[in-house]
Amino acid sequence: MAVRKSNGAAGPDRHKIGVALAGGGPLGGVYEIGALIALNEALDGMDFQHVNVYVGVSAGAMISALLANGIAPEDMARVFIRPRPSDERFSPVLFLQPAYREYLRRLASVPGLLLDSGFRYLRNPFRRSLLESFSRITRAIPTAIFDNRPIEKFLAELLSNRGYSNDFRELEKELYIIAVELDTGQSVRFGAKGTDDIPISRAVQASTALPGLYPPVKIQGRDFVDGGLKKTLHASVALDAGCDLLFCINPIVPYDADLAPEDEQKRHDKLVQGGLPVVLSQTFRSIIHSRMRVGMSKYDASYEQSKVVLFEPDRHDSRMFFTNVFSYSDRENVCQHAYRTTRRDLRLRLDELTPVLEAHGITVRSDILDDRGRHFSTALEESGGLDKVGLYLNSTTNRLSEALDRLDKWMDSVVRPGASTRRA
Repeated sequence: MAVRKSNGAAGPDRHKIGVALAGGGPLGGVYEIGALIALNEALDGMDFQHVNVYVGVSAGAMISALLANGIAPEDMARVFIRPRPSDERFSPVLFLQPAYREYLRRLASVPGLLLDSGFRYLRNPFRRSLLESFSRITRAIPTAIFDNRPIEKFLAELLSNRGYSNDFRELEKELYIIAVELDTGQSVRFGAKGTDDIPISRAVQASTALPGLYPPVKIQGRDFVDGGLKKTLHASVALDAGCDLLFCINPIVPYDADLAPEDEQKRHDKLVQGGLPVVLSQTFRSIIHSRMRVGMSKYDASYEQSKVVLFEPDRHDSRMFFTNVFSYSDRENVCQHAYRTTRRDLRLRLDELTPVLEAHGITVRSDILDDRGRHFSTALEESGGLDKVGLYLNSTTNRLSEALDRLDKWMDSVVRPGASTRRA
């Protein structure tokens, strides 16, 4: 039986509620879907596809854009995580293209760079070393491996059909997609006044342009990269928009090996045993999490009337730490793990969260949380089947799903050659 809830959108006499989603690669997006499903079914009076303000960074930008268009997290799970076997499958070529244009552009610059470097050396052979003179040749190195334009095209096609919108100005809710301008290092809020004429799909492309993986995205003559380079959550964007209750989901946390239980998920007692990839992962996670915590600690003083509720994995979560952040083939297990972790977090924080939520007309469904055997697929079954809009989305996203499967396998073969096929 489907659970009916009230619309969470605020009116003149209602509270303003927001959602801020951080990045974390395909793994982070899947984690956020699982966490949103858990919250959506357990919080009566809340529908996360019907709140007032959405802020998305990197992978969270894609999820936020879909939520702002009224697509429920349960429907996202149906199409990204559990596509129907009978649905048509398309070639993933459109979504997994090497950055040929970038390769060719850089290659074409090599003769000119070599010639210029040679002249520089010959003009001052005793003042410049050969290595110093030819250092400019590094400009020919491509800025990325893959082309992110097909991702933008995919999202533009999705949001331009069946009643969705690719225009910030046409949405009933406020949507802010965060990217960083490469030349200045400053964050830009796409969807705010002055940037709301940029297509949502283009803003998402910019916010997800992780340096090294995807090239910077040029918008109105400026280059933009991943929004997570400046801040992790950009929760202040939603608070500045007037939210008095903000739900935040951050999938990436540093790992505490000392707290991790001794089970098959724990691969190392000392992270240095995992080599460079594990050391870099811990470094990256520690930096972005520390930065987020500093920002969160200031909100109580800066936004006294607002309440911020954060959900994230445990510090001792071996499964989340040792799963490749670009993994997608293990999406069902990650989604269920996020679903279970968020439900447990809700139960543990019930005394703390209940008065905060009830002040905004939201109650926690104890019967849902007490059902320890629930799976995220249970929520999918109870929330009903996909309508024609969902079916369209399903067939379209299957292309991306298959593409990300192949990307995951390719990255495993490159990053972890000879690694076991068993996943955490």
